[in-house]
Amino acid sequence: MLFGVLLSFFVSFFVCFLAWALSKRAAGDREKSSPFECGFDPKCSARVPFSVRFFLLAVIFLIFDIEIALLLPFPFVAVSGYSLLAVVATVSFLLILVVGLAHEWYEGSLDWVEAGKASGGGL
Repeated sequence: MLFGVLLSFFVSFFVCFLAWALSKRAAGDREKSSPFECGFDPKCSARVPFSVRFFLLAVIFLIFDIEIALLLPFPFVAVSGYSLLAVVATVSFLLILVVGLAHEWYEGSLDWVEAGKASGGGL
């Protein structure tokens, strides 16, 4: 067991050191970090700006989507007769979800479309 722990430690240390050494070599190459447009100098920025509010809404959607996936086994827990502790844990998890949703709603993170229209920006 001790040999396995030491082996995993040295392998992970070696991989981290190798990644660090390779990243230092690639950081100095300025040509690879510049945008490529058929050999010509770029006219404008290659990075397209995006809405930060839409990004936050997408992250909130992913978080709630994962939490819904965590709630899928609850009907099986309720039917199979597991302890009351599982039901209490699921109800408290749902309560945390509702409180989080209310916080995002009152904060204004869920109405990113109206905020963009009111400030004059469009999609």
